Amino acid sequence: MPEIPISRASALALVGLLLAALALAGSRLAATGAASAPEVVAPLQTVAEGPSGRAALVVHVVGAVRRPGLFRLPDGSRVADAVARAGGATRAADLAGLNLAAPLVDGTQVLVPSRAEVRAADLGGAGSRPSSSPSGPVSLSSATAEELDALPGVGPITAQKILDYRAEHGPFASVEELDAVPGIGPTRIEQLRPLVTP
Repeated sequence: MPEIPISRASALALVGLLLAALALAGSRLAATGAASAPEVVAPLQTVAEGPSGRAALVVHVVGAVRRPGLFRLPDGSRVADAVARAGGATRAADLAGLNLAAPLVDGTQVLVPSRAEVRAADLGGAGSRPSSSPSGPVSLSSATAEELDALPGVGPITAQKILDYRAEHGPFASVEELDAVPGIGPTRIEQLRPLVTP
């Protein structure tokens, strides 16, 4: 009979040890799971990066270039880089009407005009769209949706957002005020700066 209380005490001690071991193992497993979670997220950030480790831009180069088409360029590239990637400008190109130093934005179309197109625009098209000709920048305070849409990196939706902002807040006081328009950031402002006026 004295053996029964000893085995009961031993069983209770054994159950206590098992519970303590399970609690310790559970806390270690929880800590291991929490530590490995960021490792799963990190590779997702590299999907949009090119082979050089820098994010890639896709631009469409058209006009007076040797090989027009879509090109993938590293983030931070300039219009000159896109023209070079398209095989360079042809002899008929008029690079004076193009800001080669402008930073590129993903999804931009780079149009390299020919001298004949610029001459035709100056002679015949200047009356119909004066603010979009190379001789003068587009006024943000008076431009139409079509004139804004013709700017690089500005599509019809962004052009309408500019018009909506202007209708709500009045004429633009500076080019930097474009930063308040949804969808336009510092890179786009730098690209548009030589092409627009308040």
